[in-house]
Amino acid sequence: MARNKYPEETRNLIIDTAARLFTEKGYEHTSIQDIIDHLGGLSKGAIYYHFKSKEEIMNAVADRMYSPSNQKLYQICKRTDLNGLEKLKEIFRTSAFNPAHKNMFVAAPDMMKNPQLLRLLLNETQTESVDMVQKILEEGIADGSIHTEFPRELAEVLMLVSNVWLNPMIYHSSLEETVHKLKFYQYTLKLWGLDILDDEVIASLEGYTVLYNQKKGEEE
Repeated sequence: MARNKYPEETRNLIIDTAARLFTEKGYEHTSIQDIIDHLGGLSKGAIYYHFKSKEEIMNAVADRMYSPSNQKLYQICKRTDLNGLEKLKEIFRTSAFNPAHKNMFVAAPDMMKNPQLLRLLLNETQTESVDMVQKILEEGIADGSIHTEFPRELAEVLMLVSNVWLNPMIYHSSLEETVHKLKFYQYTLKLWGLDILDDEVIASLEGYTVLYNQKKGEEE
């Protein structure tokens, strides 16, 4: 197959192929050469024209996976029938039941072994996600459903705990450890007046830990 003269089509082919291989083999066990071998004749140069590393490809795959759910989150932010606290609870629920999580945890990248992936996640945690949550917190302050003097700082803490501390791809927690963490997080949120994690959400988050640990066990 000759090099695709349409760069966007080539980029999409790389992302689609990598996503399938990451899901089938796991991120750690998929090499750049594996991706090349499944591109129907595209050269290594075609990959490196679009991506500098496997970590960049994984980031693009994640962006593709999460794009539909991100649109749902933005739609929640625009709703006028919910107060700030209700919006925050809906954001957490939508995130917890995001079908993209299953594919991500099946791909099972170990963030601690891939500092570039970890850096990309931390950048995301500190930018758009925080801005979104801060805006919702400020709406809740204005409508009286949320009480805090520190909306920015609280938004940062919520995203760090949710995306980093509770993330089994960073903290390799057992199911029992995850259960304790989630109970502590739920308790702490209630102390802050944010009763936004119900039992269904917690069960969903526990399930991702089980899925990730199963995948890592298969790879070892």
